[in-house]
Amino acid sequence: MSCDKAEHKNRSMQRGIMETANYTYIVECSDGRLYTGWTTCIEKRLKAHNSGSGARFTRGRGPVKLRYLEICETKSGAMKREAEIKKLSRAQKVQLIHDSHLEKILAENQINV
Repeated sequence: MSCDKAEHKNRSMQRGIMETANYTYIVECSDGRLYTGWTTCIEKRLKAHNSGSGARFTRGRGPVKLRYLEICETKSGAMKREAEIKKLSRAQKVQLIHDSHLEKILAENQINV
């Protein structure tokens, strides 16, 4: 499933919010490294990472796998959360991933990755 404005609006309306979704995420690269970012369309962003047109960090380290996803109410909230996560140690990021309920979040928000 790809993201467009109508789809974002539909998802947002289902959640009772009239805004575009904002996501903070962690992917695991094929070499085991973790990358943290934010986006308004997780499906599109993962495709970009895996095609080599995503972040410079993930280029040449694909394919990447989504390991953590957090939905934020605003762009600034997603960006702040990204900055917080980037300051964590690898062990803390791994614990965050372990404690998350990624499959539940994906299912509840009709996200197909």
